[in-house]
Amino acid sequence: MIMNVDVIFKIAAIGIVITVLNQVLIKAGREEQATFITLVGVVVVLTMVINLVTNLFDTVKTMFQLY
Repeated sequence: MIMNVDVIFKIAAIGIVITVLNQVLIKAGREEQATFITLVGVVVVLTMVINLVTNLFDTVKTMFQLY
């Protein structure tokens, strides 16, 4: 499995959107919602990364015929 550049662009796009939303909410005086949005963004990106690492381990296991 070759990692696509699309995944990197998706993670970057999520980061940009979360940053913009965070700044807008902070300027509006809603720091709690800004923190919540930031945490949601981190969880989404971590989920994507965990799926990629799982696929990597499955590929290595298959390649070396480990059980």
